[in-house]
Amino acid sequence: MARVNHFEIPVDDAARASKFFSEVFGWQISQWGDQPYWMAVTGDDPNAGINGALIQRTDPPQPVVNTIEVANIDDTIVNIRAAGGVIVMDKMPIPTVGHMIYFLDTEGNTHGAIQLDESVQ
Repeated sequence: MARVNHFEIPVDDAARASKFFSEVFGWQISQWGDQPYWMAVTGDDPNAGINGALIQRTDPPQPVVNTIEVANIDDTIVNIRAAGGVIVMDKMPIPTVGHMIYFLDTEGNTHGAIQLDESVQ
């Protein structure tokens, strides 16, 4: 069974948003390399929950995105389309992480799907 393993929160000001989430919830926020992407650690690993990130907003109505870890991204693309979903960002490599897509479900909600693979360059 696939499950949500990551979230992304669009932000206009990463420093302001990092301060907010750190102060309110105790999240540990750190920039991922030189990318406009800030990883959010939301708790200790033994506890239930997921980690995520703050991302630079690129569109005013940009939604919060939950990413679902899948065993095979290519099969997932086929299954999304067969079930009436729409791929809105084609399969892309994320070096040392895996391959990812964004898609719309039948209700118009945006989601991510990722196949983890540390060998991806």
